[in-house]
Amino acid sequence: MEITLLEEVERWLGRRSWSVADRPLDRILAAKRATTVSVVLPALNEEATVGDIVAVIRRELMSPAVPLVDELVVVDSGSTDRTAEVAAAAGARVVARDAILPRIPSVPGKGEVLWRSLMATSGDVVCFVDADLRDFSADFVSGIVGPLLTDPDVDFVKAMYDRPLGDTPGQGGRVTELVARPLLNLHWPQLAGFVQPLGGEYAARRSLLERLPFPVGYGVELGLLVDALHTVGLDALAQVDVGVRKHRHQGGQALGRMAAAIYRTAQLRLSRGHMVRPRLTQFERGEEGFVPRTYEVDTEERPPMTEIAEYRRRSVA
Repeated sequence: MEITLLEEVERWLGRRSWSVADRPLDRILAAKRATTVSVVLPALNEEATVGDIVAVIRRELMSPAVPLVDELVVVDSGSTDRTAEVAAAAGARVVARDAILPRIPSVPGKGEVLWRSLMATSGDVVCFVDADLRDFSADFVSGIVGPLLTDPDVDFVKAMYDRPLGDTPGQGGRVTELVARPLLNLHWPQLAGFVQPLGGEYAARRSLLERLPFPVGYGVELGLLVDALHTVGLDALAQVDVGVRKHRHQGGQALGRMAAAIYRTAQLRLSRGHMVRPRLTQFERGEEGFVPRTYEVDTEERPPMTEIAEYRRRSVA
């Protein structure tokens, strides 16, 4: 009997959605064996939070008693505050974005930093964590790394969590609910079960990440999720409930620019066609009425890292 898409998603939710409590640390460590784990924090002006995140990971996941994380790297994308100094003092290895693959001129954007981080790290499993999280818990790392160590059939794991907006629970994912979730449900319904498709906390096997293109901007999370689906299939994707995520929220206009980048990423994957107008015009009230301001929408993607000569030479070495 043919399985409907809804039945496929429901079956996936039962097989590939877990809680962090489902895998105690001792079980994860026992399964780790020789697998190496790198944690990457992309950072831009995050001196207020990056040090605490690094300190928690160092203390709880990099001690002789709990050697889960082998490498902790903060990739600084041009901060003008003390992000780099704070991260280094807390125990991270800090690498400047522009120092990675200097042959290729860098462009602004989160996806650019994540893409370059593959060149700056060596772990078999790569775990990405946003650097603006408050009240950070080590569960955000162990929770999403765990399935990759205990289940060889899992290649990509996203964290899921509640995202409060101020004191209001569940209202923090505005771009997710207004843009990403409708796009996924309409065009990639197999991914409809992901609670936080745009969340910045996810882990994957290097062998998968190095084969995927990386949108350079805010579309990177949606792009990687969709491309991972097409590369390894739904059953190789998973999600883990790690509790509550608290972070700095952006204003409405910044969210509008983020939404445009995400829509553009989806558009490219749907048609690979020409984008008529890769710009977004927004309006701000000035002294004489509303003033239009136009912003470029990210239109560039980085190729799979396996296509980069320096990366291939490193793998051979």
